[in-house]
Amino acid sequence: MAEPGKKPQNNLLMFIVDAHLDLSMNALEWNRDLRQPVADINAREAGLNDKPDRGKATVSLPELRKGNIGLVVATQIGRYVAPDNPLPGWHSPQQAWAQTQGQLAWYKAMEAEGEMVQVADLLTLEKHLTLWNNGEPNDAKPVGYILSLEGADSIIDVSYLEKAYQSGLRAVGPAHYGPGRYANGTDATGRLSRQGFELLKEMERLNIILDATHLCDDAFWDALNVFGGHVWASHNNCRALVDHNRQFSDDMIKALIERGAVIGAALDAWMMVPGWQRGVSDPSAMNCNIDVAVDHIDHICQIAGNTLHVGMGTDLDGAFGREQCPYDLETIADLQKFTSLFEKRGYTSVDIENMVHGNWLRFLRKAWA
Repeated sequence: MAEPGKKPQNNLLMFIVDAHLDLSMNALEWNRDLRQPVADINAREAGLNDKPDRGKATVSLPELRKGNIGLVVATQIGRYVAPDNPLPGWHSPQQAWAQTQGQLAWYKAMEAEGEMVQVADLLTLEKHLTLWNNGEPNDAKPVGYILSLEGADSIIDVSYLEKAYQSGLRAVGPAHYGPGRYANGTDATGRLSRQGFELLKEMERLNIILDATHLCDDAFWDALNVFGGHVWASHNNCRALVDHNRQFSDDMIKALIERGAVIGAALDAWMMVPGWQRGVSDPSAMNCNIDVAVDHIDHICQIAGNTLHVGMGTDLDGAFGREQCPYDLETIADLQKFTSLFEKRGYTSVDIENMVHGNWLRFLRKAWA
């Protein structure tokens, strides 16, 4: 996007911020001990077939440290499903809330072990960045996490949002897949519900970031029209490259840019290449590699005219593994490969720093000032 300039030193690991990881879901629903190396997790799953990604995990805390990924946006998720909703989920908001509280308990357990540390304000952010940039090895450093809620169905009523905020919740995506209590998401249609407008008003009061990811088109425009706070999109790609309602249209990307948003690139293969068939397609056969993700990032940069609105989003542990991610990615540590690919596209060292961590950090510093 920008004119080639000073080249980054590829022999140095660059600090990376990843804007979307379902760590607690992997720990509790997939029963993975994320303190272990990915190879050990996969070896323990040999012979299991209850999930399509058994033995194909890409994420663990040691792999994050290996990739110099010191800060992640870590999710809670608990979908409510009405009786006519065929999607998997909980049969009451109270059950969904309890699920997210169990996930919070896992994050707290990781904090107690020194494996993770919650980042929830400017002070804890700067303290964590100082630790991770002190020049010492990363293998004993806690991974910082910013708590985010993917889909707001588990918020029993709007009063529960402040309870969640007191526990560290700092970003909310009102929708996930299908119809939701507050907003409709991927593969659904319809505007925000009355409760959805109330939720956004309370989010703005509490200075909770709106995550536009997964909002259906109608709900997306409703949300941007009424929400006056800070907006980002933790893991989204481009509809112009893969035509699906899960992706952002160019008009949606332009609207997010106007709001100062950062959009995190997703590494789920079906969002990267057109024609992907889940459970059938193969990453190599579909030519789905990391460079394809750069295509999506570059598309946003071309619309923006700069590199200030893109970042890493990955979703690498979002209920899929190596069977549905770039074929040249073994583990999340391979995010470091992005730096050389950006360089080959002519991006400067400043551009690259923006895209792997600078944009997210600038966003957070402004939101939490």
